[in-house]
Amino acid sequence: MGNRAAAGDNCRRVASLPKPQRAFPRHAIDAEVTIARDAVVIARGRSQNLSRGGMCAIVDAALPRGAVVEVSIALVFAADGVSEPITLPARVVWCMGYHDAEQVGLSFLGLDVSTGGYLDMFIRFLAKHDDDDGGRGPADPFDER
Repeated sequence: MGNRAAAGDNCRRVASLPKPQRAFPRHAIDAEVTIARDAVVIARGRSQNLSRGGMCAIVDAALPRGAVVEVSIALVFAADGVSEPITLPARVVWCMGYHDAEQVGLSFLGLDVSTGGYLDMFIRFLAKHDDDDGGRGPADPFDER
């Protein structure tokens, strides 16, 4: 699916931080994700989890570690509807092969007041619905429940 050669050695497995060391709680979320660089879409996929500080997603192309990107996230609703996407500046922290796709960790960059407020609202919605993860299993593929 993805072109790992394009990402070179920048696409490696990175261990997840233990929960107590995380700055923000993560929320399991299955959302549509589009990642762009210089206004060109470079990957599409689905999110695994989201926090105030970043997210993990499964996408269709390898991304170079350190790349500054814009990630658009849209909630998926049962009736084939999606929310208005939120677009956030981010940096690729890690990337690794995951089945026939790529798993990527993104860290959100400085958010303006308006975008930060919208992300907070997005996360408050997720927090209210965190008790039901839809049978998706662990929010982090490295965690065990």
